[in-house]
Amino acid sequence: MSIDMEQFHQVFFEESFEGLEVMEAGLLRMDGGAVDDEEINAIFRAAHSIKGGSGTFGFTEVADFTHVMETLLDEMRDGRRPVTPNTVQVLLRSVDVLREMLTATREGASPDPEQVRIQQAELESVLASPGTAPPEASVDAAPESREQAPEAAGWHIVFRPHPHMMRTGNDPLRIIRELAELGDLQVTGDVSLLPPFSEFDPEECYLSWDLHLDAPVDRARIDEIFDWVEDDCDLAIMPVMIDAPREEAPGPDQSRLSAVSPPAERRVGERRSPEPRRRQERRSGQASPSSSIRVDIGKIDALINMVGELVITQSMLSLLGDDFHMGQLGRLRDGLAQLDRHTRELQESVMQIRMLPISFTFSRFPRLVHDLGAKLGKKIELKMTGENTEVDKTVIEKIGDPLVHLVRNSLDHGLEMPEERIAAGKPETGTVELNAYHKGGNIVIEIRDDGRGLDRDRILAKALERGLVQEDHNLTDRQIHELIFQPGFSTAEQVSDVSGRGVGMDVVRRNINELGGSIEIESEPGQGSAIIIRLPLTLAILDGQTVAVGDETYIVPLISIVESIQVRREMIHLVAGRGETIRLRDDYLPVIRLHEVFGIENPRATDLVDGLLVVVEGEGGQFGILVDDLIGQQQVVIKSLEANYQRVEGISGATILGDGSVALILDIPGVLRLAAGAGDVDQLQQSA
Repeated sequence: MSIDMEQFHQVFFEESFEGLEVMEAGLLRMDGGAVDDEEINAIFRAAHSIKGGSGTFGFTEVADFTHVMETLLDEMRDGRRPVTPNTVQVLLRSVDVLREMLTATREGASPDPEQVRIQQAELESVLASPGTAPPEASVDAAPESREQAPEAAGWHIVFRPHPHMMRTGNDPLRIIRELAELGDLQVTGDVSLLPPFSEFDPEECYLSWDLHLDAPVDRARIDEIFDWVEDDCDLAIMPVMIDAPREEAPGPDQSRLSAVSPPAERRVGERRSPEPRRRQERRSGQASPSSSIRVDIGKIDALINMVGELVITQSMLSLLGDDFHMGQLGRLRDGLAQLDRHTRELQESVMQIRMLPISFTFSRFPRLVHDLGAKLGKKIELKMTGENTEVDKTVIEKIGDPLVHLVRNSLDHGLEMPEERIAAGKPETGTVELNAYHKGGNIVIEIRDDGRGLDRDRILAKALERGLVQEDHNLTDRQIHELIFQPGFSTAEQVSDVSGRGVGMDVVRRNINELGGSIEIESEPGQGSAIIIRLPLTLAILDGQTVAVGDETYIVPLISIVESIQVRREMIHLVAGRGETIRLRDDYLPVIRLHEVFGIENPRATDLVDGLLVVVEGEGGQFGILVDDLIGQQQVVIKSLEANYQRVEGISGATILGDGSVALILDIPGVLRLAAGAGDVDQLQQSA
């Protein structure tokens, strides 16, 4: 009987990517100088398992590459080779290549043979040395052939951003400026994809460039500039050899150029397949999201027990229904109460299966801090707490990119250089803290650093210069800090090739809002900053407040609600040209009438009448939403409105209530944008 080995492939890849995380984490700890025998053994076992599994399934390229890594690790494990920083760096780069090989193999593609050959040659060069690692090898040429390799006089680069690139906070012009700093750069732009003005979207990128860099720089310098946009563009980088015309670039990279589609063949809004160039995942520290999860056996046992209890209750109710009379009404009520309790417990048990520790996201940051610390010349200590805090798998997958952006900001712009820290009376090693914990039915994630903090005066000056605020506005520190979430907001000191505090921060907030969460900033000059993110534990079930507006019913997420108050008509003030406000203790809050936002006929709201005000928090401020009645709080199952109908601004989803009617779930930031008009919430905030 033949065995279909493909049924085991998914388990192999999941275990292999877990093994890569073990290897990377162990190597990073060794890079700090501490060498533990058990650490080396764990790394060796992970490599050995990947080699054995890949050999079993016929993935010979992966097996051959891992065998060389295993041989080097075996020498380190036996004490025949000392553990040096250079050796650790070679192994870390090999882990990156192995991750790309496994990703390509899982997707049925072929790994980049040139990249594999270069890295394997580097490993073999270390093995050939007499117990000491060689100088750090270039990633552009095999060590044994470096002297014979012709020298590149320059580079020919084809750079075609995907339309969505600027939505990720990346700026193609910044990349071109950085290339120009390396030498003489000739730029040829392609505008063939520009749409008619009526169809133009200012957040889309329609341009592409053909670049000729006349400078004998290392390929690594070029790769570094494009490092953070590799998943968001089509890219070909070809060396221009000495005494060779540009058109005669060698074969391997020329094939990459031919794989990049000509502009005329691309459609606006269409993302290219990653096949022409393997997308590097080494910076994220983990593979692409998996459609499966591993579940603790205890959770499965609890679920089975709950199903058993539910079956017993169903049998009892079934017997009552066979011969029911009014004398059994008490037993029926008890049975229904028991059914309600078991259903709620079953729901909680099922949701627990989707819960995973946040360490799945946090695990990428040691490598990120290690690499960026070395690149920036800073000494950085990363502290992580609450890694075992559990959250829904979908939340874990979607929060990763915003967290990476925020941590990069802290590393690049938050923490000072060692000499600057010493001059300020601080230890030369800066600290970045990642903390996760549960609070009030939500998960809170904090990113703190002990750096220079936000420059309040400079942010305010830049906002005045751009016309975001007026000089007569008395803004609090919190309101000034919120300005960095404005699209494209930055200051000169805050722009770099790694990140820009404020550049892309609007994308971070938008992504977190789409998860139903919120983000706020705390900062103290000279002491550091903290970014605090609050997220729901799951995206499948929502704790909400049911409200009535006219004949319609809406759900307001509890995570957004600050309080609810009864209001009278004299409490609401009309501000000419800016709408209505209400004084709540020492603050004035803008008032949003929900029936006006959604065009609901509501006889009760034809004038300034009494009602209920739900105070909500979003977009960095508090607002009052005027409704007719508060019906009650309940958990609701979220159904996607976009998947079943279409995207509706101000609505994040829908749910079915107990009476069978449909209630829409409010997207608080979207409601604020609708109320302000043209997507600008500042007018509402300034009205207060």
